[in-house]
Amino acid sequence: MKTLWLLILSLVIFGCTTFGTNNTKVDVNVICKWGTQQFDLCQYKNQEQMIDALLLAMVLDEKIGQMTQSVWHNNVSPETIRDKAIGSIIHTEGPTPGPNAMDWVNKFNEFQASALQTRLGIPLLIAVDAVHGQNTFEGAVIFPHNIGMAATRNLNLIKQAAQITALEVAGTGFNWTFSPCIAMPQHEHWGRVYEGYTEDRDLTTAAVIASVQGHQGTSLAHRDTVAATAKHFIGDGATDGGVEGGNAIMTDQVMREHYLPPYTAAVNEGVASIMVGFNSYNGHNMHQHTHLVTDVLKGELGFEGVVVSDWNGGLRFGDPHTVINAGIDIAMQPGNHNEFMAKLKASVFDQTVPMSRIDDAVRRILTMKFNLGLFSDPFAKKEFAESVGSPAHRAVARQAVRESLVLLKSDNDALPLSSSDSIAVIGSHGNNSGLQSGGWSIHWQGQAESYRGATTIFDGIKAQGTQVEYAEHGCYPDMPASKAIVVVGEAPYAEALGDSDELWLSDAHKKLITGCKNLGKKVIVILISGRVLAISEDLDKSDAFIAAWLPGSEGAGVADFLFATNGFKPTGKSPYSWPVAVTDIPLAPNAEHALFKFGYGLQDY
Repeated sequence: MKTLWLLILSLVIFGCTTFGTNNTKVDVNVICKWGTQQFDLCQYKNQEQMIDALLLAMVLDEKIGQMTQSVWHNNVSPETIRDKAIGSIIHTEGPTPGPNAMDWVNKFNEFQASALQTRLGIPLLIAVDAVHGQNTFEGAVIFPHNIGMAATRNLNLIKQAAQITALEVAGTGFNWTFSPCIAMPQHEHWGRVYEGYTEDRDLTTAAVIASVQGHQGTSLAHRDTVAATAKHFIGDGATDGGVEGGNAIMTDQVMREHYLPPYTAAVNEGVASIMVGFNSYNGHNMHQHTHLVTDVLKGELGFEGVVVSDWNGGLRFGDPHTVINAGIDIAMQPGNHNEFMAKLKASVFDQTVPMSRIDDAVRRILTMKFNLGLFSDPFAKKEFAESVGSPAHRAVARQAVRESLVLLKSDNDALPLSSSDSIAVIGSHGNNSGLQSGGWSIHWQGQAESYRGATTIFDGIKAQGTQVEYAEHGCYPDMPASKAIVVVGEAPYAEALGDSDELWLSDAHKKLITGCKNLGKKVIVILISGRVLAISEDLDKSDAFIAAWLPGSEGAGVADFLFATNGFKPTGKSPYSWPVAVTDIPLAPNAEHALFKFGYGLQDY
């Protein structure tokens, strides 16, 4: 009778709820101001009791809905959220809600309003891959990719960048970001090298701590924070041959000593979620790896947050029961949510997936939503919309750019530049914010066109120099410039489409360097790349050489570096060792035959 009474009681509740990271006391007077939901939780004393009441009231379809994430513009509407009780949505490549931040806020508030109209009124998690700023919104500040942030060695700056990213993520309607990526890439053939900070364990560990602190602050319930995600668990950057989604072959000792510590640090910092990788670990795919996900991550490390799959992870590797039983709590299903939900439901009916596993997943999801304050304050934080892309935010990104640049060579008084120098900026990368930003910039694969709000490298140089021209196709006879800033590098790419064996400059880019050198110019090469490349020949033909990584939207930071603005001196240190030739890859961080070792970077011009 007691159980029946609790069930009846729970079915009439839901007017308000709680927030906070501690499952202890709740300020009911504050919570009960929120009264539009269907299920009154105000009578309960703490968060744990509220979650217990919700779990007791939920039917299986509602629980499976909470475990399902879909893409908002792909067969998902606000009505779908209401009818299917889907618990989270993601924005990714595809249509956008509009050109302005408030367009995004209003669109995602429509989805949130529909979630609150479900039987139990459980709010939505709304996620985005904001991996170097809110890089899906044109007009947001885009920071250097993680490879560049690690080159700064400035942990306070990494934290500050994450804080700004959280504000711009919240200001465009989201409460959850799939960042930071804490892969430790070991092989430059991999197309995601730039998403990781560095090949070094200790620097990666320090960076993830700074990033989680920046995104999540001291409490997820604060309005200026969002949930962070450490990814991709585990070994995604160590696959054989640097193949995206390939097989990471290593001993358990290596895994525990080298790859696990950054995740341990993330868990200790209270990271809200962890995403598993597409890769396998010694032949066993991570989406199905019960030992590493459940026994190690959730058991040994004590992770109490949400484990989320990668794209289509709930179906990509077979029936959902293998993924859910491994310990995945939310499956990211890009528009095929109906198939996933039906198959998972069938697995519960045939007892392939125990209800205890379902309830554990849903409890984690509800806890994350409570911790984010969504039950008391579910809608987007529209007050931050005006700050998206603000000058103050761009100033921090500009600082990150100039501190991220690594000076590999400086001869013949080529640097620093003077405002009286006659300068030519050479190459399409020199006047194109899309090319300088890389993948995951406005679009998944990046773009080859400039985007709104950004400053190109040429823009920045022109603002500081009086005699500056842009010559996209190279130096020419009688060119007045005595110094040529030759900007070359990789075209944008992301994920598997970036896997490559051609880790060198194209013939066309090599000709830009030699062409200027043969005309007697002092040649300063700026390399735009998501990884180290084989550059020995190009280095020899330059007077100065700078690894600029993927600097993002603030090209003026490159100009600050070149002109030593306000007395700036180079500070960047390479987060990777550099090969003499492609055949040297993969290269140990301190290999004696490296062109430049890990940590190299000239500290003066």
